[in-house]
Amino acid sequence: MRAVQQEVTVMPQAGHPRHLSWQGRTWAVQAILDQWRSGGRWWLGEVPRDCYLVQAGPLTAELHREEGGRWWLARVQD
Repeated sequence: MRAVQQEVTVMPQAGHPRHLSWQGRTWAVQAILDQWRSGGRWWLGEVPRDCYLVQAGPLTAELHREEGGRWWLARVQD
C-alpha cells in the first residue's frame, strides 16, 4: 500500500464509511475489511481516531476518522 495522507469526503452510515470521494470520483464502499481504533502518536499531538480498511470499487483504502469528524485517506493499495 502507498501512503496518501489526504483529507477526503466520506458519507457515513451509522458511523461507518459508505461512500468515498477522492480525486473527483465517488465510490460506494462494498466491504469493511478491518476496523480498529488508533490512539495516535500523542508525542506529536495526534488525536485518537477510528480506522477502516475498506473495499470501494477498485480501491482498497485505509480511511481514518478523527474525533472532530474529519476523514483522511491514509493509504491505498498499489
